[in-house]
Formats: sequence, structure tokens, C-alpha cells
Amino acid sequence: MGSKIAYYILILPISYLPYFLLYALSDFVFIVMYFIVGYRKTVVFENIKNSFPEKTKLEHKHIMRKFYRHLCDLILESLKGFSISEKQIRKRMTVKNPEVVNKYFNQGKDIIFVGGHYNNWEMLALGIGLISKHIPVGIYKPLNNEFFNQKVLDSRQKYGLIMRPMKQTKACFNETLDKPKAIIFGADQRPGNPTKAVWMEFLNQDTPVSFGVEKFGKEYNLPIVFGAIRKVKRGYYDFEYTLLFEEPAKAEYGEITKAHTLTLEKDIKENPEYWLWSHKRWKHKRPDSLN
Repeated sequence: MGSKIAYYILILPISYLPYFLLYALSDFVFIVMYFIVGYRKTVVFENIKNSFPEKTKLEHKHIMRKFYRHLCDLILESLKGFSISEKQIRKRMTVKNPEVVNKYFNQGKDIIFVGGHYNNWEMLALGIGLISKHIPVGIYKPLNNEFFNQKVLDSRQKYGLIMRPMKQTKACFNETLDKPKAIIFGADQRPGNPTKAVWMEFLNQDTPVSFGVEKFGKEYNLPIVFGAIRKVKRGYYDFEYTLLFEEPAKAEYGEITKAHTLTLEKDIKENPEYWLWSHKRWKHKRPDSLN
């Protein structure tokens, strides 16, 4: 009952706010989150400090402050997603080079699409069905709250994205749809099992990276494409494809995982404030069995 009240009394009314009021609210939330509540500031600062050891403490704090401003925009823009129109999505999310993947669509070929929690991935989830010829199929981890899980699914799927839980990942690859599909992985979060991950240096730290993109890429030999989201200005984003592997079956072990992770790392280093630093990304340590 509490979830329904929060959704209909708080979240939905916020989502209907015009953008100038939405960002005024975001500015207020930033003051509360950063200066009063201090939401995960210890985690954020440690992640940034360890990722950029060459920078000064003042530079670390500057990145952190800019991150919290972006995070508040991201939260409010995500709430906007519950009511955003197709017209607004098309206006605020543009693709720079659709030809990179359209050639595989014209060949009737599925692709694997990989990205990270960088910039506004929620807007991409809403808009990918409008900007892609492929049928987008997103792999996700269900929320514990059944009501909010369904509301998020309804919101993300309203403009063409199909969502599938992680346990159905393999079934997604065997599924036949009306058109070629793009199976989407967000591959930068902490893997559940560190012994079944590829360990590598990412942002100057020993990091486990989920193996799913590489596993299924090699098994089905589908082109692997990285999707970069770049912020043009507040509320507006560009989306750009980079082909990583056309025939992943030929890649060496770990090569695919390292390639998409280092591609994301490059974007993070260019504009670090847009990555999700509040996530406890480095909670796991390399198991002794992998040393």
C-alpha cells in the first residue's frame, strides 16, 4: 500500500512537471542530498579517489560535487520517464551513427549491445525502441518491490523495448521475433559471483567484470556493439555506436570483456561526473583461487 501511495501521490505528479520546474526541484534535491543528508558521500569519494590517484583531493571533491548535481538530474529525469511523451524522447535523445547497426538489421542479423550506467541510461531505455530498427531486448535484475518493478517495466517498455529478467538471458538468444533483435547488457555493475568474472584493471583498481557479454557473444557469434551516451546539455543526450567485434567467436578469452570495459573507462575519464559513483563497485576482492 505504501508503494502505491508514493507512486500516485509523489512520483507521478513529479513526472508531470514541466522541465523548468523539474530542474528547479533537482537543484533543491541536490542541496538536501549533498549538504544535508550526505547520501553515500564516503562511498562516492573513495571510489573517485581510488579511480584517479593522480588527482588532488580538491579535484576529487570537485568531481564528486558535479556527480551529485548530475545524479539529482538523473533521478528527476528518470521520474519524468513515467509520463514522458514519444515526441519529447525523440527530441532529447538522438543517434549519431545508426548505420553502424542498421547494416546488420538489413542482413537479418541479431546483435549484442553493451553499455554502462553512464549519463542517462534510463532515457536510452525509453528511447531505444524508437531509434533502433532492431527490436531491443533489455536484460535486467528485477526489483524486490513487485509494484515498483511492474511500474518500471511498464514505463521502459512503452516505446518498444522488451525487458527480460537475467534468468531468461539464454532464452532471449534463442527467441525468434518479428525482426532482428538487439540484446542489451549493462555490464559495469558488480557481478554477483566474483569467481565467475573476468578480473582486470578498471579505473586503476583490480575489478571483476561480468562475463555475460563475452559468454553469449562467443557462443552465438553475434556482432558486439558498444553504446555511448553523451550529454549535450541538461536533459539532452547523444547516442553513438562503436562496433567492438564483428565475429566474437574468434576473440581470445577475456578480450571482449576487456574491450567493452575499457571503452566505457575512456568515456568516464573524459567526463567522470556522469558515471554512477554511488554504486559499491569494488566491494569484492579477487578470490585467492584466481591469484
